[in-house]
Amino acid sequence: MPTYNYKALKRGRDVVKGTIEAADAKEARDKIRKMGLVPMDIIDVTAGGKKAGASGGARIVPMSLSERIEFISTLQILLQSGIPAVESLMFMEVEAAKKKIRDTAKVLRTQVMGGASFADVLARYPNVFGYIMVGLVKAGEEAGELEKTLGRIKELMQKQANIRGKVISTMMYPCFVIVLATIIVLIMLLFVFPTFKEMFENQGKELPLITTVLINAGDYLKTNWWVLIVFFVSLAVFIFIITHWTPTKRLLDRIALKIPLISNLLMSANFSNFFSVVQVSYDAGIPVVDCLHLGVITLTNSLLRDKITDSIVKVQQGQQVSVAMKMTGVVPRMLLFMVSTGEQSGRLGEMLGNAVNYLDKILDDIIDTLTKMIEPIMLLVIGSIVLVLALALYLPLFQSYLS
Repeated sequence: MPTYNYKALKRGRDVVKGTIEAADAKEARDKIRKMGLVPMDIIDVTAGGKKAGASGGARIVPMSLSERIEFISTLQILLQSGIPAVESLMFMEVEAAKKKIRDTAKVLRTQVMGGASFADVLARYPNVFGYIMVGLVKAGEEAGELEKTLGRIKELMQKQANIRGKVISTMMYPCFVIVLATIIVLIMLLFVFPTFKEMFENQGKELPLITTVLINAGDYLKTNWWVLIVFFVSLAVFIFIITHWTPTKRLLDRIALKIPLISNLLMSANFSNFFSVVQVSYDAGIPVVDCLHLGVITLTNSLLRDKITDSIVKVQQGQQVSVAMKMTGVVPRMLLFMVSTGEQSGRLGEMLGNAVNYLDKILDDIIDTLTKMIEPIMLLVIGSIVLVLALALYLPLFQSYLS
């Protein structure tokens, strides 16, 4: 019986490798799925195939989301026009506007011409294309509808780019205000207050506490300017550590889900991406359990990811998707109702699409609300800073006038 080396995805996050015996590649893939894994790459060892994950020394530079969208969009158009994959990649290798896309097309074209399938070649670069894209392309190629699957992937990526753009645009205004306020305060401390210092001292009176504190702070920073660099670098390192170190990140994820409105924003964005991937992979013909594993990859909140991962185990044990998700206690009731209706009516793909549309509308409303709330909050912050600086400058003058 043939022996296969495989690479698979475990619990939506970890890559595992192993060996399995099966009559053919399809049976090997089925056996891997029964083990609770998502098959990513299968190589027939007895047929002299290359070791799983081998890339022939070729390297692909990671692309941004916009570049991947352009790559997939161009390839889909060429394939839909009836141009074979090798010729499509050759065209992109020569004519693509961006160098990264040209280089990527060259590497993929070379390996496809070497006898590997397009899906198998992508599976060798999961860090470049992502496990979601690799899994969907494999399913589309096996089903003989690669062009349609690439279209679904493009829509999925565009949706993720839209969500990311909305969140970034919402946060740009407060970030700009904070940076501007910091610059103004530093200018006042380092250049404005020192010019008033001698005038205040000539009054011969004790300065208000707020004025004394700011003048002393300005004098200290002028002679110890390096403290500012140390502070900002330390702040950046601290933020990086607490957002990337697993214990602190998990704690922040839990706290974020308890903050009103922020919790709704995170849940809507996470579940919108999750159900989008599940819908696209389900429509591509991937088994439900594998769809859920691919969807889990998109969840950025560790608490939500753990809860959904636990529900997938229950689905593997025979539970309905809606029942397993209900037991997590984190999936909104409306989404559970839609999934349950889809399972009972045999229209799960359609209902998943409705769930995505529902989440997108909620997400738009939340972002609109946050935008409206941020503006007065930022005005209050700027007003408070201006008030403190104005009091520090004018209180000594008022004292001299009153005396």
